Amino acid sequence: MALLSIVLPAYNEESNIAEAAATLSGLLSENGIDYELVFISDGSKDGTFQEILKASEADPHVKGAEFSRNFGKEAGIFAGLELATGDAVIVMDCDLQHPPEVIPRMWKLWQEGAQIVEGIKSSRGRESLGYKLSAGLFYKIMSKLIKMDMNSSSDFKLLDRKVVQVLLELPERNTFFRALSFWAGFQTESVYYEVQERKHGQSKWSFLSLMKYAISNATSFSTLPLQLVTVMGIISILFSVILAVQTLVKYLMGTAVEGFTTVILLILIIGGFLMLSLGIIGHYIARIYEEVKGRPRYIINKTTDNVPKSVEGAWKRPGR
Repeated sequence: MALLSIVLPAYNEESNIAEAAATLSGLLSENGIDYELVFISDGSKDGTFQEILKASEADPHVKGAEFSRNFGKEAGIFAGLELATGDAVIVMDCDLQHPPEVIPRMWKLWQEGAQIVEGIKSSRGRESLGYKLSAGLFYKIMSKLIKMDMNSSSDFKLLDRKVVQVLLELPERNTFFRALSFWAGFQTESVYYEVQERKHGQSKWSFLSLMKYAISNATSFSTLPLQLVTVMGIISILFSVILAVQTLVKYLMGTAVEGFTTVILLILIIGGFLMLSLGIIGHYIARIYEEVKGRPRYIINKTTDNVPKSVEGAWKRPGR
């Protein structure tokens, strides 16, 4: 019988663990799906891992691990993929904003031959104006950079074991799960869902964290920001040519005046472009530096009893 693994990254989600485990276990049992739930505590500061331990003791289908510190959601997803043993793996949020009711449809599409089943948002649910604006800006930036519609896509998706192995064998340390699963190809189907409201706690994403996430993912997946440096250089050259022609014409007409203000503005504009260009290049150099060091995506500190203890303290290097 085929096994379904569900990976649930969690950061400070102690109030959601028990409900997520109970809801998913009940749903999957009702639908006759053999399953395992893989919770990953991403260096949580609250009792998230303690709740995972309790859920594992109550249900042998539940297992999990805790990082030595906060390594980020991407690391949590890939750690879950590493620990999952199912023939198919679903990644979803443990706050149940990704509706569990969609899972049987995803499972059925996989049984019919789909290798990736994308969860597509038909509605984002009720969100604050500030969060909608910041999230909207984030998705617009990412959509332009990676040339895929990020506004409706999500981390909520099912992957066939073959796809999971492809992603785990990718050598890069800086990963962007949502875009990498799109890049991998394979036979893909879609299911639509409405984002549910959180029953407990608040979203951990702020405008600043979303922007950092966008910049990190953009530079790890796309070279378009580097191309913007060339564009800014061309704009500077064109601006300089236009200004030179204007100055020459005024000189020949005898109307030239001292250009102190013009020189200052020109220096400020070109200086701004140069600093922005250096910042973009510097960010890519930082990504290269991180990749060359070869440090792991994450370090596992603790696990539940049904996970091999050999993974504790292990450095999970990309592609190994």
